[in-house]
Amino acid sequence: MLLALTVSGCRFAQRESAETAPETDAPATGWFEVYFTDPEDTGSCCYRRGPDQDLAIAINDAKLSVDVAVMDLDLWSLRDALIAAHRRGVAVRMVVESDYLEEDEIQDIRAAGIPLLGDRREGLMHNKFVVIDRAQVWTGSMNFTLNDAYRNHNNLVQVRSTRLAQDYTAEFEEMFVDDRFGPGSPANTPYPLVAVDEGQIEVYFSPDDGVARRLGELINGARKSVYFMAYSFTSDELAQALIARHRAGVRVEGVMEESQAKNNLGSDYERLLDSGMDVRLDGSPGNMHHKVLIIDEEIVVTGSYNFSRNAEETNDENTLVIYSPKVAAAYFVEFERIFSQAQR
Repeated sequence: MLLALTVSGCRFAQRESAETAPETDAPATGWFEVYFTDPEDTGSCCYRRGPDQDLAIAINDAKLSVDVAVMDLDLWSLRDALIAAHRRGVAVRMVVESDYLEEDEIQDIRAAGIPLLGDRREGLMHNKFVVIDRAQVWTGSMNFTLNDAYRNHNNLVQVRSTRLAQDYTAEFEEMFVDDRFGPGSPANTPYPLVAVDEGQIEVYFSPDDGVARRLGELINGARKSVYFMAYSFTSDELAQALIARHRAGVRVEGVMEESQAKNNLGSDYERLLDSGMDVRLDGSPGNMHHKVLIIDEEIVVTGSYNFSRNAEETNDENTLVIYSPKVAAAYFVEFERIFSQAQR
């Protein structure tokens, strides 16, 4: 086993056997890799060495299919990889938030003949995920944009699992094939609990799966610690759960994006701060765009889901609850880095 940190957007690569589902072959490269953007890296100024390059490599290696659901895309690396995959015969499909349909790079993708659908509704198609060859899923907080890959703090996780890929393919096809978005999307995830090598993954899609309720249960069950990184935090339900654990003696610490904490009228920042817990404002020039919980340094919550009413009730979102001390260790390193730079 090897836990490796490289310069590629702070990549953590766990080299282990794959998911334990009997019908799944164990890939030689392990079941997960985690990537973090690094706006302070020297490569960021010239848009190099970010997580998009690793995702582009994976798309370039695709043999059968690539499904993309992302709010926005203006990264040339991913545009070029998707068009190249399409031209060599890979089945490429894409869903985007309609507000961004006119982006030049998205129009380039459409002009290349790749089937592309906008959500065409008031709520956001806020997902950021890719399914490759129905065998691996890439997801996290990172929109496929220059800002998110090189100026903002984000995470991206790759999970190699055919069952997880089936979950995400089903969600993708609800949007792309059935044209069902937001509250019209049914709760029909094939495998809401997926086995992986040392644990399991819970899979949730908003607004149909009741994510806030489950996150509240996880927080309420914390025994030692809860660490969080939140771009937007307006969920009173989750704020109350954090305050209750803090008052029960559990260590609760967090970082919030300053622009949202100070300017969003529904922000729970002051409420959390007044409770006495150590909650800080991000200290970087760009956005702290993570949506992460780390519970007892054993469980990680990540995905596109902001801790907000819109994420719970209106937007198309995806959330993973990963039970893995190794994955939690990777996210905790990122939390410590962000927390140490943040302001009280």
